[in-house]
Amino acid sequence: MIPRWPSPSRRRTAHIGRVAAVAVTALAAALVQPLAARAETPPAPPSDAKLAAEPTRHDATREQFYFVLPDRFANGSTANDKGGLTGSRLTTGYDPTDKGFYQGGDLKGLTKRLDYIKGLGTTSIWMAPIFKNQPVQGTGSDASAAYHGYWITDFTQVDPHFGTNKDLETLISKAHAKGMKVYFDVITNHTADVVDYEEKSYGYLSKGAFPYLTKDGKPFDDADYADGQSDFPAVDTDSFPRTPTVPTAKKNAKVPSWLNDPTMYHNRGDSTFAGESSTHGDFGGLDDLWTERPEVVSGMEKIYQRWVRDFDIDGFRIDTVKHVNMEFWTQWATALDSYAAKRGRDDFFMFGEVYSADTNITSPYVTEGRLDATLDFPFQEAARQYASQGGSAQKLAGVFGDDYKYTSDKANAYEQVTFLGNHDMGRIGYFLNQDNPKATEAELLKKDRLANELMFLSRGNPVVYYGDEQGFTGAGGDKDARQTLFASRTADYLDDDQIGTDRTHASDAYDPTAPLYKQIAALSKLRKANPALADGVQTERYAADGAGVYAFSRTDARTGTEYVVAFNNAGEAKTATFATGSAGMAFKGIYGTDGSVKSDGDKKLTVTVPAGSAIVLKAAGRLAKPATEPTITLKAPAAGATGTVEIGADVDGGQLNRVVFAAQVGNGKWKTLGSADHAPYKVTQVVGDDVPAGTALRYKAVVIDSAGRTASTTAASTTGTPPAPE
Repeated sequence: MIPRWPSPSRRRTAHIGRVAAVAVTALAAALVQPLAARAETPPAPPSDAKLAAEPTRHDATREQFYFVLPDRFANGSTANDKGGLTGSRLTTGYDPTDKGFYQGGDLKGLTKRLDYIKGLGTTSIWMAPIFKNQPVQGTGSDASAAYHGYWITDFTQVDPHFGTNKDLETLISKAHAKGMKVYFDVITNHTADVVDYEEKSYGYLSKGAFPYLTKDGKPFDDADYADGQSDFPAVDTDSFPRTPTVPTAKKNAKVPSWLNDPTMYHNRGDSTFAGESSTHGDFGGLDDLWTERPEVVSGMEKIYQRWVRDFDIDGFRIDTVKHVNMEFWTQWATALDSYAAKRGRDDFFMFGEVYSADTNITSPYVTEGRLDATLDFPFQEAARQYASQGGSAQKLAGVFGDDYKYTSDKANAYEQVTFLGNHDMGRIGYFLNQDNPKATEAELLKKDRLANELMFLSRGNPVVYYGDEQGFTGAGGDKDARQTLFASRTADYLDDDQIGTDRTHASDAYDPTAPLYKQIAALSKLRKANPALADGVQTERYAADGAGVYAFSRTDARTGTEYVVAFNNAGEAKTATFATGSAGMAFKGIYGTDGSVKSDGDKKLTVTVPAGSAIVLKAAGRLAKPATEPTITLKAPAAGATGTVEIGADVDGGQLNRVVFAAQVGNGKWKTLGSADHAPYKVTQVVGDDVPAGTALRYKAVVIDSAGRTASTTAASTTGTPPAPE
């Protein structure tokens, strides 16, 4: 069927509306008077002492996550396997012989196995979504069940396949009693596939060709209202390029009730995952929420505030973040942070899935979107290339060199959530098999160990994807990466290898003596005994151009103790010489070697790292008091700044220096941009499109050395004209 388009009368109205809008915009632009760079008596910058007292980072920099799909972990009660439903698997969703259907795992099973999870050194359990789902979607060979939890219909209760809200309370209480936090995987982008289109056509229709229409037939751009500062236009079901319709039997399928209103969705057809459709299209047919609408923003705030209020949860992992407009995150994350803080939860932590290996794409969701962190896909790609493919250490150095892009007034890259594989892309074991088809079992195990060492010894909060500690592999991503830890009846899983063990998936896999389980537990103990390996200042030291040594320091800012961490992905031992923080300092091996080495008079250290492994060396003493006081110079953006700009500082003297940046726009309040504890000393700032050209930009930076001495400087610039919207 040909997609619906407005009648001739609506098109004429739309044209007149556009002409009027252009005229008004032109008049407004002519009347705007930019704030001059010589603004009268602007507020004074904050004092050195005030900036120096700014916190360095969020508390959540020492977490160790265990990510689990409850359906695939442990079956504590067979009574809920079918979710209280009757009939075939197409009704109940339960079929343990099919990887696309419920296998039987639940919250009671997870609760019974908490000691197994704790034994890895886990500090935080992250569960895939547990809210009530539409049990089955699709037809014929495309039919599958919502065992993964991403097809939500009721955001207020636990899915009956997993148990009850009471079971959840018990899990959280017992996890907390064992010293582990609990994180929910949450969704704001979409709901289950309930809304259909009268046209029965599903290709994406762009806003340029098919604009939204007000209830009166006037076209408008929802982006103009996404910041929540203006009243959103009134709409009806004729306002969309696709006519939304809901089957009678599902008119009230969703909870809360506002989710049953079809005008709360974008209704533009299936996403192509590119351009505008990435945020406005249906994700594989799932009903894509109109997140530019204030009702959706406030509705999603209330949904998740309830879980913060009624359940003692510790934070959220947020799904499909880059498929939602940035303005939504700025409002939603700010509201949730504030709500949690009012309930004494200043440590509430939220990290988002931004599926990209480009730091320019991932970082704005922290600085602009106000999340605490993102899942570190750039790290995952670089770690895989280094550990599994024998790639250059320069790739890893480049990822960490971009850490300044995550710096904000409340977050920085130490909070990034690092991982090696997951339920969507595939396990690290799968990648190892793909990258090394001729490798022996021993060689695969060694590469797996190296990947774990990279993740556990570098900055960030590492994630163990359930089963990886048992060497799970699989044949790919999605369903092929979601094996059960309990004995499987699924043919596609029974022939999967498990690295480091002869076990098959026909038996349970809760083995604390498995080689990778033991290694992860040992790395966790190493981090706990030496906290700098979890959240110490990370200073890049050496990166081979090609296979070879990659090294950095982790320095405890409180004690001044430096640790040198060095990896080698080559097939033979490699030697490297690089700078450290101290001259004539002895370093003793505490992991991977028990040998000792000493830095020379130029602070340089020579280390030899065995093939395919890692070593950690600990300094015998603390860093010496810096011989000279620090000095600082500040580089402001060039005149005409707009969009995301960089502010940098060069520091001389001092030792273990930290730089705090602040900025002022026009005559506005001074705001802290963030702090950097290692070179390059940089932060980013977003100069909004609503800031007139010629507005004054003022900056201040303060450096604090390890002795507490400070120095400061200022700089200035002006804004430019934002580029015309596409």
